[in-house]
Amino acid sequence: MEPENLTRVSEFVLLGLSEEPDLQPLLFGLFLSMYLITVFGNLLIVLAVSSDSHLHTPMYFFLSNLSFVDICFTSTTIPKMLVNIQTQSKVITYEGCITQLYFFILFVVLDDFLLTVMAYDRFVAICHPLHYTVIMHPQLCGLLVLVSWIMSALNALLQSLMVLRLSFCADLQIPHFFCELNQMVQLACSDTFVNNLVMYFVAVLVGGGPLTGILCSYYRIVSCIHAMSSAQGKYKAFSTCVSHLSVVSLFYVTSLGVYLSSPATHNARSSATASVLYTVVTPMLNPFIYSLRNKDIKGALKRSFGMTA
Repeated sequence: MEPENLTRVSEFVLLGLSEEPDLQPLLFGLFLSMYLITVFGNLLIVLAVSSDSHLHTPMYFFLSNLSFVDICFTSTTIPKMLVNIQTQSKVITYEGCITQLYFFILFVVLDDFLLTVMAYDRFVAICHPLHYTVIMHPQLCGLLVLVSWIMSALNALLQSLMVLRLSFCADLQIPHFFCELNQMVQLACSDTFVNNLVMYFVAVLVGGGPLTGILCSYYRIVSCIHAMSSAQGKYKAFSTCVSHLSVVSLFYVTSLGVYLSSPATHNARSSATASVLYTVVTPMLNPFIYSLRNKDIKGALKRSFGMTA
C-alpha cells in the first residue's frame, strides 16, 4: 500500500487507557479529580509565592515557576482526554495532535530543566550559605528560567518538525491518551531512522544531562552535610532537600523508563499507564510534597486568605 501523504492526514484516533465502556465513567471521574487537584494545588503555590514578600527568594521563585509549568503540563493532555470520554469520541485533528505534541514536549522538558535548576539552588544554599544571596541574585535566577524556556521551546520545535516530515498509512490509531511522540513515530509508513535517532539522542541529552547535573549537585550536598559537625545542622540541611529528591525520583524513574524503553516493545498499554505517573500524578503531588512540611508556604496561604498564621 502506498503511504498516504502527510498533508492529507486529517485526524488521529486516541485509544486512551482502556476501551472498556464500563471503565469510562470511572476514568473520567478519576482524571477530572486529579486534574482539579493539580490545578488548584499548584495555583495556591503560585498565589502564596507571588503575594507574600517573605517568599520572594530564589527557592520559591523556582518553585512557583515549576507549579505554573505543571498546570500547563497537565492542561496539555487531560482536558482533551476528558472531552473524548464525555463525548464518546476518540478523534483528534492532525493539527490538534501536532500542537498537543509540541506543548507536551515543551513542558515536560521544562519541568526537567527546572528540577535541575532547583538542585543547583539547594547546592548553593547548603554548600555556600554565606555567598548564597550573592550567587543566586535575581538576574541569574531570571536568566536560568529564561534559558530553560528557550531550550525547551527549541527542542519541542525540532521534535514537532521531525514528525511533520513523516507519512502515514491507513492505521492512525494511537494507543495512548495523548499524542505521544514515540507512538506517532511508530505509526509512520515512511522511513523513521532519522526520527528515532534524533528522538533518542535528545532523550539522552535532555534527560541524562540534567540528571547528571542533579546527581553532581547532590553529591556535593551530601559531602557538605557530612562535613557538618552539628547533628541538628545536618538534619536541617537534609530536610530542605527531601521534597525535591522525592519529586525528582518519581519524575525520572517513570519518564525515562517510558521514553528509553525499546521501540520493539508491543505492550503500548503498559507504557500509557506508566506515563500517567509523570504526566498526572507527579504534577498533582508536587504541591503536597513541597508545602505539607513547609511552614513558610502554609503561613503565606493563611495570610493570603485573611487567616491568622
